[in-house]
Amino acid sequence: MRALALVCTLSPSPEESSSERLARQVLDVLAEHDVGTELVRVADHDVRPGIGVDMGDGDAWPALREKVLAADILLLATPIWLGHPASLSQRVLERLNAELSETDEQGHPGTYGKVAAVAVVGNEDGAHKVSADLYQGLNDVGYSLAPNAVTYWVGEAMQGTDYKDLSETPEATASTTRTLALNSLHLARLLTTSGYPGKA
Repeated sequence: MRALALVCTLSPSPEESSSERLARQVLDVLAEHDVGTELVRVADHDVRPGIGVDMGDGDAWPALREKVLAADILLLATPIWLGHPASLSQRVLERLNAELSETDEQGHPGTYGKVAAVAVVGNEDGAHKVSADLYQGLNDVGYSLAPNAVTYWVGEAMQGTDYKDLSETPEATASTTRTLALNSLHLARLLTTSGYPGKA
């Protein structure tokens, strides 16, 4: 089993990121169960806008796409910006849309039989709305979602504390993170042994 976290913070490395912190916590739980993990901060790569597999001219998506398609579990981690997922998470979904045209002999995109989950952070309301937006996009491009496929932390609205600033992880977030990881891994194992049927 392999898991990939695409962290969609707007801040490139090495700046600290609350989204990355929460994504790493999900990957840590998966690693406890012998899952190979990798984390990529999308802002560190020149992912061009568009809905193609390769937008040319130095587009970094084709290399990231290889990692995405090799992963059994994809975690999309995003901050909340103005009540919405960060723009880079939308860009990832738009690039994943190209998979609908890249199907196998059964008519399935390469994302079929793979599992996705979401991690959301912010110091404003909107975690459920953001996860719903990402759920729909991920499902539209072929991913399956386990029960409780989101973990999140939102601080007090209009305050300056970020998840990365916390001295310890709140128990509710830690518990939700563990549930997300274990449910996603369970579903990924099931789909590996018994995938979906071909198109009718």
